[in-house]
Amino acid sequence: MTKLKAGGWMAYGWLLSLYLFSACFASEAQRDVEVLIVTGAPGEEEYAKKFEKQVTTWKAACENSGIAVQVIGKDVHDAEALEAALKKAATKSAGQFWMVLIGHGTFDNREVKFNLRGPDVTAKQFATWCQPIQRELIFIDGGSSSAGFLQPLSGKNRIIVTGTKSADEVYYTRFGEFFAPAIAGDLAADLDQDKQVSILEAFRHASKLAAEFYEKEERISTEHALLEDNGDGVGTRSEVFSKEAKDIKDGARAGQVALVLSEEELKLTDAQRAKRDELERKLETLKTKRVEMNEESYYAELEALLRQLADVYGIE
Repeated sequence: MTKLKAGGWMAYGWLLSLYLFSACFASEAQRDVEVLIVTGAPGEEEYAKKFEKQVTTWKAACENSGIAVQVIGKDVHDAEALEAALKKAATKSAGQFWMVLIGHGTFDNREVKFNLRGPDVTAKQFATWCQPIQRELIFIDGGSSSAGFLQPLSGKNRIIVTGTKSADEVYYTRFGEFFAPAIAGDLAADLDQDKQVSILEAFRHASKLAAEFYEKEERISTEHALLEDNGDGVGTRSEVFSKEAKDIKDGARAGQVALVLSEEELKLTDAQRAKRDELERKLETLKTKRVEMNEESYYAELEALLRQLADVYGIE
C-alpha cells in the first residue's frame, strides 16, 4: 500500500473502493440479531390502530431481513411473558438484542411505567430484567414518558432511544410513528447515502418529522426525543447532531448500527462488521487528534489502521 503522507487521503479513498469491490463478491452472511417488540395497552381504538401499524412495520422489516422477531402484547400475562423473554435474551453473550416498546407510558411523579394489558412494568423492573444481558442492547421506546427509562437502562454496549426528553412529557407522542418506517429502511432518512438507515439517521429523521408536525399544526411540541449510546445516562437531542463534532457526546455507535442492511453490508459477517466498526471508531478518534500530532506520526497511525481495515476485507 502507498505510504500515507500528503496524499494519504487518496490512498484512503482507493482502499474504500477496494472494500466495496471485495464485499460484492462475498456470500451473504447470517446475522446474530434478535428483536423483541412489546406493544402495550392502547386504551382507545385510535391508538390501537397506530400501534398495530408500527408493529407491522417493525415485524415486516425483521422478517424481510431474516431477523428473529417476537411480539408480546396480547393479554393480561404480558408482563410475565416479557420477563421470560428477557431472561432468555440473557442466556446469550454474542450478537445484538433489540427491544422495542410501542405504547403508552405514565409517570406519577414517583415511577415511570410502561402500560401493558395486565400489570404495568416500571423502569426499575426493566433495568433489573435487562441487567444480566451482556450482548449489545438496543432499547427503543418512542412513547410518552419514555425518557424515564433512559437512565436506568443506559450502560456500556447499549443504545437507548426515547420519544421524550423527560418523564414529564406525558402526552401521546408521534416520534414512534415516524421512527418505525425510517429504521425499516426508508431511504428518505439515509443521510450519508449508503443505502441503509442507521439508528442515528432514523432518530434524526423521526425527530425532524415530529417537529414539523407540531409546526404545521401550530401547536407547542410536547415531545422531544433523546438518543444515548455512550453509557453516561444523559441523552442527546436531535438538534445537537447538526453542530460541531466536539459538542456531540452521543451518536458514534448509533451511527454504525442499522436494522435493515444494504446489499453491500450484508456480504460481511458479524465479526467483520464488529472489527470494521471498531477500526472506524479509532479512525475518528485519530482525526480529532490530528492537530496535536506531527504529520509523520499522524499518517503512520492512519496507515496502520487502514492496513487493518484491509485485512478485515482480505485485501493484500
